[in-house]
Amino acid sequence: MADPNKSWVRRQVEHALARGLTGAYQTVRVDPEKFLLQLRLAYRMPISGYHGVFSLEMSEVDNVAESIVRSGMRVAAVEGAGLGLGGLMTIVPDLGILSAITMRTIQKLSLVYGFEFNTDEEIAELWIAAASAAGIDISRDVLEKEVLNRFVPRVIERIAAQASKDVVEKWAGRVIPLASAAIGAGLNYWFVRAWGERARAHFNARHLQLRPDRLALMAGRLPS
Repeated sequence: MADPNKSWVRRQVEHALARGLTGAYQTVRVDPEKFLLQLRLAYRMPISGYHGVFSLEMSEVDNVAESIVRSGMRVAAVEGAGLGLGGLMTIVPDLGILSAITMRTIQKLSLVYGFEFNTDEEIAELWIAAASAAGIDISRDVLEKEVLNRFVPRVIERIAAQASKDVVEKWAGRVIPLASAAIGAGLNYWFVRAWGERARAHFNARHLQLRPDRLALMAGRLPS
């Protein structure tokens, strides 16, 4: 049943975000092998696998992560400028694309900090990071993260509900026809920047927490 306290626009935005995030989860995933090659060639990270990230200087890892966020911001801005020409009429398709761009940025940040998403637990951790990027504390839900098919949709629902608040308020400027392209570019740029920085901080903190044990493991001082 629809929440009577939410406007029609807010509900449409929330549904669009949820659909976009679900699509990103199901189909628009970053290929870890291809991205590893990109990290080695484009960003000159001297690693043979993602475990090697833990042996690099933190400043090097952070610099690459910041570059990934900036790249996502630029892509989102270009997309926002194009669809922004339609004003409010293009908000729904815009948000679907923006959700995918944002989620791919978060996936790349996860890999940059050495966290793959092959197992159910790793995928759940990725969505915990996405929730953190949206400004949501889901620590109470972590106990159920092993039930992935139930956990992820619930997290997506909460992310969409939270994000729709900011989106409706900030996207209201797109009712101005001549300025909608510039506004769309700026708002998309802001969206990925805010989410990217929060996700980067999440992965940075988790990386630092696990770094001593990972280094010890790599040195052969801990059992695999």
